[in-house]
Amino acid sequence: MKWRGRRGSGNIIDRRRAGGRGRGVAIGGAGGFGLLAVVVVGYFLGVDLTPLLDDGRMQGGGGGEITAADEEAAQFVSVTLADTEEIWTDIFASELGQSYDPAELVLFKGATQSACGGASAATGPFYCPPEERIFLDTDFFTTLERQLGARGDFAAAYVVAHEVAHHVQQELGILSEVNALRQRSDEATSNALSVRIELQADCLSGIWARRAEAMFGAIEPGDIEEAMNAAARIGDDTLQREAGRVVRPDSFTHGTSEQRQRWFATGYEQASLSACDTFAADRI
Repeated sequence: MKWRGRRGSGNIIDRRRAGGRGRGVAIGGAGGFGLLAVVVVGYFLGVDLTPLLDDGRMQGGGGGEITAADEEAAQFVSVTLADTEEIWTDIFASELGQSYDPAELVLFKGATQSACGGASAATGPFYCPPEERIFLDTDFFTTLERQLGARGDFAAAYVVAHEVAHHVQQELGILSEVNALRQRSDEATSNALSVRIELQADCLSGIWARRAEAMFGAIEPGDIEEAMNAAARIGDDTLQREAGRVVRPDSFTHGTSEQRQRWFATGYEQASLSACDTFAADRI
């Protein structure tokens, strides 16, 4: 992914040096670098790592010194977020006749607090609807590559784009409506609705990738393959299998590896909001 030297977002809040508390400081611009309560916020996660948590292979965030790799990851996230802002602003205006209000993204290291509960690196990035903020520990990118096998910068960009897609769903009124329905449903129905929400976010991420290619020329050979590999690595069935657990489809909240790949590909290939209506699809 071609991202170095490009404009960053002004909507990033950096809490890495604030001990995980308070508002932190903003990073971004053209130059310079600018255990999660699983029961409470698990269904907002773009990457559900709870199977690996149960297996004991994932530990809490580490905190500590901000390294050069942390700074580079922060700038990468800033540029990726800026791309999503331009793309969704354009889509909302041209296709929906609406304005897009971007999400803020909170960077932290080790742990922080959100309106959805405590957050750590252990369970991955998530979107918190009450705050309309994304929370991300940059150490997660190391987990993504080394422990989950999802290598490459575009794999990381896909994860950021997926969380932004949840904000797009919130802006469209989809997320709040479905979550209200989930609260009134039994566990099986709630899980099934969660899967459709997550697969729609994967599809919207595919639209973002197609637009990033067209608008910024940011896509390089192999990037889409990196995103597809990441989608496969974080499917519910794969995570359960990797954790040595029996695969239980009734417990899925994000979709299988095949589903996540297929819906990302649908968004990328068709680049249409209507193609991402997972709630109307007979086959997900």
